[in-house]
Amino acid sequence: MIEPALARRIRLVGFDVDGVLTDGGVYLGATADRGGIVSHPMELKRFDIQDGLGIVLLKMAGLVTAVVTGRTGEAARMRAEELGIDEFSANSSAHKLMAFEKILSRRQVRWEEAAFIGDDLPDLPVLRRVGLPVAVGNATREIRDQALFTTAATGGHGAVREFCEAFLKSRGVWKEVTDTYLRERGDGLD
Repeated sequence: MIEPALARRIRLVGFDVDGVLTDGGVYLGATADRGGIVSHPMELKRFDIQDGLGIVLLKMAGLVTAVVTGRTGEAARMRAEELGIDEFSANSSAHKLMAFEKILSRRQVRWEEAAFIGDDLPDLPVLRRVGLPVAVGNATREIRDQALFTTAATGGHGAVREFCEAFLKSRGVWKEVTDTYLRERGDGLD
C-alpha cells in the first residue's frame, strides 16, 4: 500500500528500462548486405503491454512520465515515443542521477514530488533521493531495501502496471481514470 498523502504529492514518475519495463533480457543481432558485411546492428527488447497501459493511465491522471536508461539502443526510445513518455534520457555510462536531476529541473519538480521505479545498482542514487522509491519484485536486495513500495510482479511482467494501479488507487483516482479511458474507447459508460 502506498500512503495516500505521499501518492497525492507525486507529480512525476520515472522508470528504468532494462529489468523494469523489460525482463532485463537484450537480444542483439545484425543484418548483413549481400556480401555478408554487417550493416545494421539491431537490439530487440520485449515490453509488457499491460505495463504500457499503466503508463497511459498515469498520463491520463496528469502525471509527468520519464524514462532514464543506461542503454542507448533505439528499442527503448521507440517504446517511450509510442507511449507518449514526456521525458527520455539514455546514457551509456548509466549516470542516472544527473539525468533525472535535469529532468526534474526542466519540469520544475522537486525530488520529494517524484517517484522512480528501479531494479539494480545504477538506479540506487535516484531511488535514495526521490519521494517515492519503488522496486520491482525481482530487484536486487539494495533496491528493495531502499523502496517504499515493492511490486509482487517482476520487471517486464506487469510490475509497472501493478505499481500504476496501486499508485492511482492510493491517489483516489483509479475509477475516474479507468472510466475515462473506457469511455474514450466507446464503452458506453454514462
